[in-house]
Amino acid sequence: MLIKSRVVLTSALALLALSACNSKEAEKTPAASQSVAAPAANSAIAATVNGTTISQKQVDLIMKQQATQGMPDNAESRKMVIDNLAMQLIVAQESSKKGLDKSPEIADQLEMTRQSILADAYVQDYIKNNTVTDAMLAAEYDKIKTQASGNQYKARHILVEKEADAKDIIAKLKKNPKAFEALAKAQSKDPGSKDKGGDLGWFDPHGMVPEFGAAVAKLEKDKFTEEPVKSQFGYHVIMLDDTRANPIPTLEQVKPRLTQQVQQQNLKKMLDELKSKAKIEIVAAPVAAVTAPASAVAATPAPAETAKK
Repeated sequence: MLIKSRVVLTSALALLALSACNSKEAEKTPAASQSVAAPAANSAIAATVNGTTISQKQVDLIMKQQATQGMPDNAESRKMVIDNLAMQLIVAQESSKKGLDKSPEIADQLEMTRQSILADAYVQDYIKNNTVTDAMLAAEYDKIKTQASGNQYKARHILVEKEADAKDIIAKLKKNPKAFEALAKAQSKDPGSKDKGGDLGWFDPHGMVPEFGAAVAKLEKDKFTEEPVKSQFGYHVIMLDDTRANPIPTLEQVKPRLTQQVQQQNLKKMLDELKSKAKIEIVAAPVAAVTAPASAVAATPAPAETAKK
């Protein structure tokens, strides 16, 4: 609960998520709902329904998507896909005859789907034509090495609401330091470490809230804080179990994740530039979002955490 969460590249990830969702929905949705668009004139035709064609490309695309879920590419599977597409087309045609595509609600859904597909296409085109170079990776890796330098600490803590309670715990520890685990299980308010006797495992102090990280860095091995450490979450009593040099992974070890991170950063920059040039006028006031309760002593992570995991 104390480790920083990863930096969220909101606008970029929203579009990346949009892309992923479109693909996943295509995989999950029965073939009958995959496409109602008429195929290009030069596409091979797999079937016709009341004069409207179903292209071989449509069938191939669905077969490729279904293959990821273990569906074999054989004549029987292709017949099932074509049957489903045909059924979809029949129902879509009947819907149009009834004028359902003209209803405001359906028209809005169709327009949102169109925008989603176009936005996805733009993002995919950007990714395709703006590959991450070795120079970009090297520059980002150098930043990570700088941020990751220093020590890691293995510590445990007891979190309480009142300073008096923390002082009482410290007094008990001065008499019996071995009582730390039992006291943590009995009194700590941090659900993430309470049942483990306050054990937080190995962590980088920069990944903690400032007061906690600073206090840990000053401790000697097997010593505990003799004054309560106050943070936004309450009062901490901290014991240091061990220290080690911060392990820094090689570029090759983090390359796949680092490539994705740089790609997201580049995409976010591009999207932010597009947004800055657009004229956005919000007519209705946004509805206030419900804020989730904060975890005990949780802080927001540095990009270095992303590459280390």
